[in-house]
Formats: sequence, C-alpha cells, structure tokens
Amino acid sequence: MALRAHARGGPEQLVYEQAPAPEPADGEVLVAVHAAGITFAELTWDESWRTKDGADRTPVIPAHEMSGRVAALGAGVTGWSPGDEVYGLIDFNRDGAAAQYVTIPAADLAARPRSVPHEAAATLPLAALTAWQALVDYAAAEPGERVLVQGGAGGVGVYAVQLASFLGAHVTATGRARNAGLVGELGADAYVAIDDEAPGELPEFDVVIDTVGGPVLEESYDLVRDGGRLVTLSAPPSQDKAAARSIHAMFFIVAPDQAELARLAELTDAGELSPVISQEFPLAKGREAYESAAAHRQPGKTVLAVA
Repeated sequence: MALRAHARGGPEQLVYEQAPAPEPADGEVLVAVHAAGITFAELTWDESWRTKDGADRTPVIPAHEMSGRVAALGAGVTGWSPGDEVYGLIDFNRDGAAAQYVTIPAADLAARPRSVPHEAAATLPLAALTAWQALVDYAAAEPGERVLVQGGAGGVGVYAVQLASFLGAHVTATGRARNAGLVGELGADAYVAIDDEAPGELPEFDVVIDTVGGPVLEESYDLVRDGGRLVTLSAPPSQDKAAARSIHAMFFIVAPDQAELARLAELTDAGELSPVISQEFPLAKGREAYESAAAHRQPGKTVLAVA
C-alpha cells in the first residue's frame, strides 16, 4: 500500500491505494518503511512531480525522510544486510516513503538512532540534516558566536536551535509566544515572540538562519553584523542587499549525506539531539496529514506511521 498522487496538485490529489512494490536497482537498497516524515511544501515543488530531465513522473509517492529496515539489496551493494535498521533522505525527484517499501541509493542511508523509535528517527533525515548543513557546511558557525534562528519552533528550526547550542553558539530564536518554553528547553538562550506585533529592536548576529522566508527574510539582512552570514532556506537571497550590508548570504537545498546522518544519529543516541514530533498519522490517513498544514499544530515534524 502507498499514498500516491496521479495528478499534480495539493493534498486533494493523494489517494491511499495498492501500488507496485519497487525493485532496487544497482547500488540501491529496498527498505521496509516503518515511519516517514512529511514536508507540507513538497507538493508545491517541481522536483516532487518531475524527473531530473523534466519529464512528468506521476503517479508519485510523497514523504522523503524515512526510518525502516533493510528488506533487500540491489546488485553491487555492500555494507548493508537485510534486517539492518536504517534511516535516510530520499531525493525529491524520486518516489518517497509514504509506502510500505521504498528504494534508495545505499550511499544515502545510515544506521538509524537506536535510542528513539522509528517515528522519532523519521523526523531527522530532512529537517535535522538541513539544520546541520545550514549551520556547519554553509554558515560555519563557531563556538561563542551569536546565532539567530528565525522560526525556532518549525520543523527545521527545532533542530537548528539544538545544533547551534551543541556547537557552542549563543542562540536566539523567534516564533510564536506559545512556543517559547519548548524552544528554551531545546537550547535557546533568548526567545523573541513575534505573534501579531513586530518584535522590538534586536542586536546584530554573527549568523542568521532563516527557516521562514518572505518578510522574515527581508528583515533578516539588517540583523547580520558586517561580515556575518545569512543562510535562508526559502529562496535565493538578494546579493545586492547582502553586498550593501557587507554580509555573506546563502541559499541551499539539503542533500543526502551518509556521514552527516551518521553524526546526527550519534548525537541523538548521546542525548544531544532530541527529535520533535508534532503529530502522527497512520499511512492510511496520509491525505489528512498533508491537509493538517492549514490547522494549528504543535511544534516539530508531522510523521506517517507505516509499519
């Protein structure tokens, strides 16, 4: 069984139905999915609906972060065996993990954290990996620096706060007032409630991680010190505005990375990183899970329980 869309659109296109079981190609692993994390915006991305060369690939299966168990190996795969418990990030232009089985390149898998259940592990491969790459690979955040996480209670924000704190930064986060307690527990030294009013004047930061985009990105340029770094996850930033402020502004799309996933699993098992689940839905109610984007939710990731 799988959650599939036969035509491009939103959650209204998703159908829970019987689907052919995938076969692992050379270098791939077939994984029996236990849980899958969803990203609400993925149904709006071209990559979700087209192949790398631009061809339509419907029907498609969404949900690109998963935790499960190795079921079979494609030709040439070494390092994994049937029964191994794994997790990983699936490229957006191939079928995702809202299904009983999914195929994924062996190089994109890592041993899942064993201190948490599959549902918690499935929140990490996209959201926590995005936060890690933003802070480490792009911003190169250093101990003692001042880091601002815009949207500290979001799917990525809850991990950006934790990882920035782990890296030794002084962390400030923004978000709704109701989430201040949780974000503080995750490691934020200060929290700025936005709600319906503009926040008061903020200091300048060495690093700003913008997980929100839109007007929040526009406000973020002036919050970075001269020579500081702005990383945004929504859209490429204005290099003219960055140059005017003498800052380095960056945009990226998260990429699978086995070594970094292994590091995140280590941090989770060591108690340095706590998965944050907003809500869980059974796979059969996957359409409702995507429709919940319009509803009030607790912070963290929405997860599909598959097995």
